[in-house]
Amino acid sequence: MIDRNDAFTDEQKNYLQGFLMGSDVSRAVRGLPILSGTNGSNGSSIQVGGQKNLADEMPAGPERVHFEAQNRQLQDGKKLCAEENAKRKKNPLDMWNEMQAHAREGKFPKGTDVFLFKFQGLFYVSPAQNSYMCRLRIPGGILKTGQFRGLADLAEQHAGGYIDVTTRANIQLREIGPSDGVPLLMGLHDLGIINRGSGGDNIRNVTGNPTSGIDPQELIETLPLAREMHHHILNHRELYGLPRKFNIAFEGGSSISSLEDTNDIGFTAVRVSEENATAEVPAGVHFRLTLGGITGHLDFARDTGILVSAEEAVTVADAIVRVFIEHGDRTDRKKARLKYLLDAWGFEKFIEHVQEKLPFPLRRFALDQCEPAPAADRYGHVGVHPQKQPGLNYIGVVLPVGRLTPDQVRQLSDLSEMFGDRTIRLTVWQNLLLSGIPDERVDEVCRRIEAMGLDWKASNVRGALVACTGNAGCKYAAANTKLHARQIADYLDERIELDSPINIHLTGCHHSCAQHYIGDIGLIATKVDVGDDEDMVEGYHIFIGGGYGRDQGIGHEFRTSVTHDQCPIVIQQLLMTYLENRLSPEEQFVDFVRRVDLEELRSMCDQTVAVA
Repeated sequence: MIDRNDAFTDEQKNYLQGFLMGSDVSRAVRGLPILSGTNGSNGSSIQVGGQKNLADEMPAGPERVHFEAQNRQLQDGKKLCAEENAKRKKNPLDMWNEMQAHAREGKFPKGTDVFLFKFQGLFYVSPAQNSYMCRLRIPGGILKTGQFRGLADLAEQHAGGYIDVTTRANIQLREIGPSDGVPLLMGLHDLGIINRGSGGDNIRNVTGNPTSGIDPQELIETLPLAREMHHHILNHRELYGLPRKFNIAFEGGSSISSLEDTNDIGFTAVRVSEENATAEVPAGVHFRLTLGGITGHLDFARDTGILVSAEEAVTVADAIVRVFIEHGDRTDRKKARLKYLLDAWGFEKFIEHVQEKLPFPLRRFALDQCEPAPAADRYGHVGVHPQKQPGLNYIGVVLPVGRLTPDQVRQLSDLSEMFGDRTIRLTVWQNLLLSGIPDERVDEVCRRIEAMGLDWKASNVRGALVACTGNAGCKYAAANTKLHARQIADYLDERIELDSPINIHLTGCHHSCAQHYIGDIGLIATKVDVGDDEDMVEGYHIFIGGGYGRDQGIGHEFRTSVTHDQCPIVIQQLLMTYLENRLSPEEQFVDFVRRVDLEELRSMCDQTVAVA
């Protein structure tokens, strides 16, 4: 082997590498000899910049599409980011042996292995915690009680003795030691929870409506579609290793939203009447296709003008992901989400590429010719609600910022098995539902929920409170969001009484895992300089007026750099100002803060005296 490393500058190496590899792609496809020096008889090759040529690196399996996408960008003179080079060197799905070795030796991964381990759901979260976090895959957010109970056992045996419900109707286990990662994964698989691809550059937990199949107002059940999409991903190796993470949600018109408009792909159920039906679009329920949602980057999913049937939805989602695989940015992580490909291409060009991958035509249909689903109930995830099955109810259980102890998990499982349908339904609001509760057993179940230290009814603050992990477990977060969320709720509960739901979202960093931009009130953590030569303290920028669904909108910045201990006071003043100045009790908070000029609102709040 001839090594040319010393013959070129770094810039020249990168240029030659891209040129040669790009040329090799074209020539290999046409059956022509490889220019960069591979000799099929002896396997010799010339290296440029220490990297083997295309013929040595191109895999034969389905993941080849990722190498081809990388090579096209190299051919354009671009440089792959570190994560793409790591995936190129070692397929993250083939890391089991390395993970076992780390577990046997009691050590955590280093370097790019930290990134690669995420493909199996293990996140090494140092320096926030010197431990793993494990993210699961629970399609549609729906578990059987046996699985839920099994998670309590795993949390005690291999993690920190608690579980966290997340904003993707999912679960995280935390404080996992270096030797416990692999045994934990084996335990999850034994429970039937396959979390492959739950982290890293993959399609995350597929969400739907938690009341799928039991909701009186739903147009269509979404759990079957979430499950079908989940298993489609698990069984297609090429759908891993995308340019960046990817979110898919199905919205069936239920009373509890799936927040599909915040996803890369959203399917929103609508009805087409007999009057508006056509030969191509028959009367009945269809899904409108929306693309590009990423509220942390200030964008909701946008309507494409396309209707798909339930039978077509997974196939369409697959085609969209494959276009993203082929053309998403693999050189700049900040621009690698689907939104940025849509911004660069426009929707029409993107849809043309999707159509090329489909065996059936995509159908255009005007939005105003569709009947929308009923509006979601902003408080439908808390309290007692009748199911569409006569005599049965679901009960929304309030979890303190999404956290449960193993004993609580077991007791909730007991309740579902004794009085319900043996099903646990997680929501995007970090709480859960017990379903199938007969009318005559509702009171007893509610009493038992209270006896275990949880609640089924809540103040209009606590019941709609959302918080990400915060710096207690995430290296990116600038504040302890879960602690501060509880402090805000405790403070407000003692001083103010609301008559309508208020969503308060606390997120620790720009990744916006708690989606602060869509909260009635959203807080994003920051460090605040309080002067007097003191250290910076934890605080927040406060946004107001965000919303989802029919209230869709990105919040506006209301206050900046508020210390965490002042946030409860600022929020109290804001809520008191709303109660004193709204047009009527029917005017929702989001409507009020959008109606009043922002500067005027700040002045009104400054004049409001907070209750001590």
